[in-house]
Parts: sequence; C-alpha cells; structure tokens
Amino acid sequence: MNAFEPLFWMGCAWLLIRIVKTGNQKLWIWFGILAGFGLENKYSMLIFGAAIFFGLLLTSRRRVLASPWLWMAGAIAFLISLPNLLWNVHHHFPFLELQANIRRSGRDVPLTPLKFFGQEILTMQPLTLPLWLAGLWFYFFSTPGKPFRALGWAWVFTAALVVILNPRVYYLYPAFPVLFAAGTVVWEVWLKRPQTFWRKLAWPALLASTGAVLAPLAIPVLPPETYIRYTKALHLAPPAIETHKLGPLPQLFADQFGWEEMAAIVARVYNSLPPEVRPKTAIFGQNYGQAGAIDLFGPKYGLPPAISGHQSYFLWGPRGYTGESVIVMAGRQQDLESRFAGVQKVASVYHPYCMPYEHFDVFYCRGLRRPLIEIWPQVKNWD
Repeated sequence: MNAFEPLFWMGCAWLLIRIVKTGNQKLWIWFGILAGFGLENKYSMLIFGAAIFFGLLLTSRRRVLASPWLWMAGAIAFLISLPNLLWNVHHHFPFLELQANIRRSGRDVPLTPLKFFGQEILTMQPLTLPLWLAGLWFYFFSTPGKPFRALGWAWVFTAALVVILNPRVYYLYPAFPVLFAAGTVVWEVWLKRPQTFWRKLAWPALLASTGAVLAPLAIPVLPPETYIRYTKALHLAPPAIETHKLGPLPQLFADQFGWEEMAAIVARVYNSLPPEVRPKTAIFGQNYGQAGAIDLFGPKYGLPPAISGHQSYFLWGPRGYTGESVIVMAGRQQDLESRFAGVQKVASVYHPYCMPYEHFDVFYCRGLRRPLIEIWPQVKNWD
C-alpha cells in the first residue's frame, strides 16, 4: 500500500545517511532487508533503489560500489522478494500486463512534465516549494550537502523515471521527504540571521494557514455536502488521476462510499433465494472493488465469498461454482442473456456520493449454457 511506501523509501535513505556519516558498511545489510520488504509492498521500490545506485555512481561515493556489503544487501533484497518474482513468472508477469492494458485503455489522465510538476507543487502545499527547492540546492550546491549528494541525484532520477514511465501525481510523493529534510537544514541556517527574524514567524504562520485551507482537499475532515460547497467556493479540487466520470466528489473520497450498501442490496437478493439454492449461488463482481465489498461486508449479511474475473480474483477461479445460479453485479442484460438460460433484473445499486461507475443493476442469472470452469478464461479482466 502507498501508506507504507514512504517508510521503506525513507528508511533506505536514512540508512544511506548513516553509512555516509559513520562509515559503517555493515548497515547495507539493513538497507537490503528494508528494500526487500519494500519490494514486497510495491514494485516502485525498484525505482528508488535504482535511483540510489544511480546517485552513488554519479558521486564520489561510487567507491562503496566495491563494498561486498552493498552487493550482499542486493542479494538479501532479491531473496526476500524472490517468492514475488516467482509468482510473477508463474503467472506471466500480470503487473506488466496490467500496466500495458492501462496505457492502452487511456485510463490515466495524461500529464505533460510541466503539468505534472505543477500538480506536485499544489499537492505538496505551494508554500513548501521554497523548502524543497532549498533541499535540492543543499545536495547540489552547498558544502555540507556534498557528502549526501547521492540522495539529490536519487530524487532527480526518481522524478525523471516517474515522468517517463507513468506520471501519476502521487508516485513521486514518497521521495519528497529527502528534499524536505535537506531544505530544513538550509532554512535553519538562513533563519538564524537577525534580519530574518520576522520570517521565522511569518512563513510558518502562512504555511499553517494555507495548509488548513487546503487540508479538506486531501483529508476527509468535512461532511460531503460541506466539502462540495467548500470546493465550489474555492474553485479547487484534488488532481484527477484517472479519466473516469466523476460524481459530486473526487475519486479519492467517492471510493469511500457505497460499499456496505452494495453488499446489503446483494444480500437481500441472495437471502430471497430458496435455502437449497443459496449454497449453489455464486456472487460475481465486475471488478475487485465490488467483489472486495462482498468479501469484507458479506459475512455480516450471511454472504459467501465473491468471484470475479478482475485482476487477482481471476487467479482464484470460480471457487467450485458451476454457473447454475449466479448473482451478477453490473453488466449488460443482453450479454448475460446470451450466456444464461434465464436473466432477471432484481435490484439496483446507487449511492449519491460514490463513483458513477458503481451505479449499476443487479441480475439473477440461472442456467449458464456452458460450465463456469470452462468459460473462466473468457472472464479475465486485467485492467
């Protein structure tokens, strides 16, 4: 999850700082352990790991590349992430398939480098721009920052790769603490000058007040209706990441609504079936969000685990269901009628704040014309 990503990236950065300051090469072992678990969390750890290597290569710290401890760290990271790699090999690298399908479908909002960094400035809080620019200056132009210049290059390399590969605005977020930390060193020295005393008060006050104004865009601190009025008044909204049609809320907030209500509606359909039919009835979700809602909230309503052809759910298969009785969440009735002997619309799912694509009809389908296990490869949706 993204929440853990900054911890792994900055943990590795902190270890590199400790290695530079103490000369203790054995700390590379801990670097390798942290990087290995970072890879288990998100593959983007590869980007930051490569960026650190690139940074070392471009500075006088390149001599550590001859250290056996660094290469031992690489081996440890590889071994920790090896089960994940083997899983990818066994399943023909579904992550790469997913990325290719996303690019092909045009799902991501396209961003030029200028727009990308414009959104970085906005989402990092505009008044922090002098702080992280000072961080870059610290690494590349100051004498105290020279020993740590590899981290400056690591940030530049990471930013360049993100822009080239997939400029989603939040992909660069975990690297920013590297600049913030260095920038505070520069500003601490500068603000010690007597003539800058007023800045010690004015800038933090501006940071705090601007942060308070922008906080509702990133954290759900306002009720939905209040949030909607607030953003309309400010003419501001969080940056769009995907090209999906939006409702009254941005996707970050909209995706937090409607899931339990969805499970409750499906439960009413499921529990209305004859007792002898329910154990044979599969609940099919069109995406992992729908299926995940059933798996999370379903036990409360007496529902079995869901099945789906979307991403990892496809790999888990039809769970022994034959297709003789299926509750299908969303889909086109005409398509379902071509596959089942009987199709009946039984409910509709709607929530005023959720994403529009999660407004759909629920169908009860009987008599799949071919066994579910036989047609399962056709339901695969890795997008």
